[in-house]
Amino acid sequence: MNPITLRILDGSDRGRIFDDVPTPVTIGREEGNTIQLNDERVSRFHIKIQEDKENLVLTDLESTNGTKVNGEDIQLRILRVGDMISLGRSVLLLGSRDAISDRADGLKPGKDSSESQGFSKKVEGLAAKAKHDSHLQARIYDLDPPDLPSHLSPGQAAQLSELMEYIHIRIRELINSVQSDRKGESIDLDFEKWQDLLELQSRIAEYMRKIGQPE
Repeated sequence: MNPITLRILDGSDRGRIFDDVPTPVTIGREEGNTIQLNDERVSRFHIKIQEDKENLVLTDLESTNGTKVNGEDIQLRILRVGDMISLGRSVLLLGSRDAISDRADGLKPGKDSSESQGFSKKVEGLAAKAKHDSHLQARIYDLDPPDLPSHLSPGQAAQLSELMEYIHIRIRELINSVQSDRKGESIDLDFEKWQDLLELQSRIAEYMRKIGQPE
């Protein structure tokens, strides 16, 4: 049984990392799952991830609110490194940083990859869904940017500045990589840059968890 890594990008458990977990893996709200999530919209036993020959297979365990992989509703799905799994309010990313980087290298232009050819279409659909979801969230949450913390020591201010510069540079690189169609109505983002975006979200989630739970 090959172990898997799952990183939580969003939800009340965001920032948690489950590294090298042996399969089969069950995920749900109740004790007794391999991974227990603190999410009331997740079923008691929500999904199972197991190996079948050389495939990693996700099965929705007849959950109340369903499961999505890369934005698509699923009941049964073969998983690949870099896939995004949504259940309840929680979003999980499959794979370690090194594993996702290796997969992205294999999908670079010029390499034989039928997988990468259809990826931009998936990204376009996910972008449309994210835009729709952001409109819904805007009705619920105040999206005005918060004030910066005050009374920081010079060292703390330097650390915060370095962190914000890191995020700014990564976002700028991603924005500069986007290609739009002639009408400017849709964009293309290759798999490597899409994974870079998810990786950035993962790091921010980890930072937020560390800030919220200091040692």
